[in-house]
Amino acid sequence: MTGEMTTMKTEKVNIRTIAVTGMLGALATILMFLEFPIPMLIPPFIKFDFSELPALLAAYAMGPVSGIAVCFIKNVINLLHSQTGGVGELSNFILGVCFVLPAGLIYKKKKTQKNALIGAFVGAVLMAVVSVFSNYFIVYPVYTNFMPMSAILSAYQAINSNVSNLWDALIWFNMPFTFVKGLCSVVITFLIYKRVSPILKGTGR
Repeated sequence: MTGEMTTMKTEKVNIRTIAVTGMLGALATILMFLEFPIPMLIPPFIKFDFSELPALLAAYAMGPVSGIAVCFIKNVINLLHSQTGGVGELSNFILGVCFVLPAGLIYKKKKTQKNALIGAFVGAVLMAVVSVFSNYFIVYPVYTNFMPMSAILSAYQAINSNVSNLWDALIWFNMPFTFVKGLCSVVITFLIYKRVSPILKGTGR
C-alpha cells in the first residue's frame, strides 16, 4: 500500500513538472516574440528579449532538465517562423543550455541563495563566451546569405569605428550584450523567485 502511494505521488509530481515546464516553455516563446533593439549600444539586427527568464525559473524550481526543456520548447515553436533556416534557433538553444545548465546544477547541489547566484553568474559567463563562437561559426555564416559581411561590419563600425573584423564585433559587442542579457534574467529571477517558487513547485496556495 505504501509503495502504491509513493508511486502515485511520484507520478503526480512528474505530471506537474511536465505541465509547469510546458507552461514556462509557452511563456518563454511569447517573450522570445517580444524582442526589441537597443539603439546606440548594439546593431539593430541584434534584439533583446527575456526568454531565458522562464528557463532559469524552471531550472531552479524543477531542476536543470526542466530548464533545458523550456529552451527547447521555445526554439522548436519559433522554428515555425524562422528566418534563418533554424540556425538562429539552434544557436539560441545552445546558449540557453549554457546558461541554465550550470545554474540549475550548482543550485541543485546545495539550494542556497549563494549557490543560486553563483550558478547564474557562471551560466551567464559561459553563455557570453560561447555566444562568440556560436555567432561566428553558426549564425553569421547564414546571415551573410541575406546581408553581406561588409554591411554587417558597417553596422558595428557605426557604433565603434575600431571594429575591423567579425571577431572584434563579437567580442566587443555580442559577448558583453549576451552577458548583460543573462544578468537581467538573473536579477528578475531573484526578485520574483520566492513568490513564484511555491506555485511552480505546487507547495503553496
